[in-house]
Amino acid sequence: MKTESFNVSQLVQLTSQYGPKEVLQQGAIPIPYPRADQLLVQVHAAALNPIDFKLRRNPLGPVDLPVVPGCDMAGVVVAKGDGVLRFDELVAVKPKNVLFEEAASLPVVVQTAVEGFKTAGFQEGQSVFIVGGAGGVGTSALQLAKQLYKASVVTATISTGKVDFLKGLGANKVVDYTKTRYVEVKEKYDFVFNTIGDSRKSYVVAKEGAPVIDVTWPPSIPRAQHTSLTVSGKILEELRPYLESRRLKAVIDPTSPFPFSNVIEAFGHLETGRTRGKVVISPVVSSSHHLDFCT
Repeated sequence: MKTESFNVSQLVQLTSQYGPKEVLQQGAIPIPYPRADQLLVQVHAAALNPIDFKLRRNPLGPVDLPVVPGCDMAGVVVAKGDGVLRFDELVAVKPKNVLFEEAASLPVVVQTAVEGFKTAGFQEGQSVFIVGGAGGVGTSALQLAKQLYKASVVTATISTGKVDFLKGLGANKVVDYTKTRYVEVKEKYDFVFNTIGDSRKSYVVAKEGAPVIDVTWPPSIPRAQHTSLTVSGKILEELRPYLESRRLKAVIDPTSPFPFSNVIEAFGHLETGRTRGKVVISPVVSSSHHLDFCT
């Protein structure tokens, strides 16, 4: 049995109000003891998603403050509660050849991409049009379309200057949205995967009756049927061979990683909507004194 000591954990939280990034405050809290069926993870890297700032601006319902934003992280298990024998619902073992920063960037975006293809009923040999190919979900969806779902044609939208970047990830065709409107795209696609929230316009590239899935919130089409993402460590485990072989790669924004002290700046960069891949926070600093855990 090994004993380790911990004291406080660094965090960023909403303390009294919702709003712009300036309402975020940095602080520290005591590290809790893990309860039954819980793991305590010392976070080495974390990543931001658009939903983190969207909920800060406009929460979906009443939420008791303070709230700590974010859900993507990678680290080391330092303690476990009673009854924990293995990883189960929410976490998976990091592949050895994947850095902590890379691992932290993956969970939400790759699972969002997988659920999008599953919800669409996508079949091998079909074509997909990805709106917003440069973001976290877009870069994941593009790679999975080629490597996992064996799409016949993968087309993605992007701004001028990033065309080679998307082709390097496997895109067959790239549409520069600063030069080409959706109605000018001649091909029609079996699946339109919209990651930026303009399905009111992008639906025109879909074949008759083809699914159009928009992963943004709130829905860009009022009549849309919506569902929540099912977070699952099982999906991450299923993707392990693709991560280990580098057929699926983490795409981290060139400005990253941001140190924890600059996390509010990191939110500001994410909110520009001009990121390329994921915004990552690393290192995540914590103190280590006085509080003993047995692992």
